[in-house]
Amino acid sequence: MRLAIPTAILLTLGQAAMAGPVSFANGWQEQRLSLFSTNDYRFGANLSMVSDGSVSIAWTRVPEADWNAGGASWNWTVEQSVPATDLSRKGGDDRNLSLYFVFVPQAAAPGLKGANIRSLLGNDQVRIIQYAWGGQHARGQVLPSPYGPQGQGVTIPLRQAGTGSHGESVDLPADYARAFGGSKGALIGLAVSGDSDDTDSVIRAAIGNLTLR
Repeated sequence: MRLAIPTAILLTLGQAAMAGPVSFANGWQEQRLSLFSTNDYRFGANLSMVSDGSVSIAWTRVPEADWNAGGASWNWTVEQSVPATDLSRKGGDDRNLSLYFVFVPQAAAPGLKGANIRSLLGNDQVRIIQYAWGGQHARGQVLPSPYGPQGQGVTIPLRQAGTGSHGESVDLPADYARAFGGSKGALIGLAVSGDSDDTDSVIRAAIGNLTLR
């Protein structure tokens, strides 16, 4: 898999809005990780995705009013699943869906308002939590990302590989402290990905009712 701390390149900053539901109908863009590999995303009331031996990311900016969000909840469904993989293994960590939360220190957030996606790649102030449906790990385990700068990203599995529909609720400050220590800072962006390129399998999945609080 080539999700090499992709989330470090995911997001720029948004404008003020009220905290609450996150729209999947507007503001999302696909970020390819390979010229010849792309997922099929559909945006609307939910974000639905088909990944056929491929990997890419759909990302959006977080409005400034939501930078201090302390939690998130969402529903997700998988109709067709990748096999169970080792999510800590570089080049062998396919997963059905991942939802990324991208943070920077509060003091750095205003200065990044003009940043584009590429300029955030490798930014040593960025920290990423990726909640994943895939693998065969214990729920809530903190797995250091095998990609990008050490200590910049983690994967937290919530569901093992398989199909079904589930609701999730996460405590961002608590998970940030477990993963990195200290305060989570400003939440500047969100992303969703599907990853099936290593196992050459097919994912059919969707995510909806995403709310920041």
